[in-house]
Amino acid sequence: MTDVEADQSALQATLGVQIDRGLLELALTHRSFAYENGGIPTNERLEFLGDSILGQAVTVMLYREYPQLDEGDLAKRRASLVSSAALAEVARGIGLGRYVKLGRGETLTGGREKASILADTVEALIGAVYLDAGGEAATAFVLRMLEPLLADPERFGAAMDPKTSLQELAARRGAGVPVYTVTESGPDHAKIFIATVTVGSLVTTHGEGTSKKHAEMAAALEAWSRLGPVTKPRA
Repeated sequence: MTDVEADQSALQATLGVQIDRGLLELALTHRSFAYENGGIPTNERLEFLGDSILGQAVTVMLYREYPQLDEGDLAKRRASLVSSAALAEVARGIGLGRYVKLGRGETLTGGREKASILADTVEALIGAVYLDAGGEAATAFVLRMLEPLLADPERFGAAMDPKTSLQELAARRGAGVPVYTVTESGPDHAKIFIATVTVGSLVTTHGEGTSKKHAEMAAALEAWSRLGPVTKPRA
C-alpha cells in the first residue's frame, strides 16, 4: 500500500464511509494544487454539489427535530450549521487539513487551517459521498459530521453566534471586549477578507471569509474554540 493509499484509508476510517478513491482524491484537490500541477480537475464542482446536499439535509433535520421553533429560528440555526465557521470546526475536529492537497503557496501560508479551504473541502466530500453512495448515505454523512456541534449545546451556540459567544466568554474570563481588525485582498469580484481578533492577553486568532462578517465569525469561533468553556471548579 502506498503512502497516498494509506492516507486515504485512514481518512475514510475517520469519515466512517467508503468513497471511491478517485472521487476522494478529487474532493481533496484544492485549486492551488491543480494550478501547480498542470490544471488538473479541482474539487470545486463537488463543493457546489455538496453545498446543496448539506443545505437540504440540515433543513430537514431541523424541521423534524425542533418542532417548537418558528421559521425565523429555524433559518438562523440552518445558517449557523452550514456556515464556513461551523464546517471548519467540523473539519478541524477530524483533522481534515492534513489530507487536503494544496499548492506550495497555500501550504506555506497556513492553508491547512484556513476556514474557507476546510469548509469547502467538507462540502466537496459530501458531494463525493452523494455521487458514490447516493442521497441517503450523503444525508447520514452530513448529520454524522455535524453531530459534535449538535451534541454540545455550548459549542452549537458558539457556531450559531460566535461573536456573541466569544464576547460572553471573554467577559467571564475578565479579558474585556474582543478587538477585531479586518484586511482584504483580491479583485473586487473575488475579495477575500481576513479578520484578526484579540481577546486581552489570552488569545489572538485569525479567520477568513468572502465578507467581513464571515471572516470575523470564523476568527471568533477559532478564538472561542481555543479558549474553551470556562473551567468548572473541581468538587
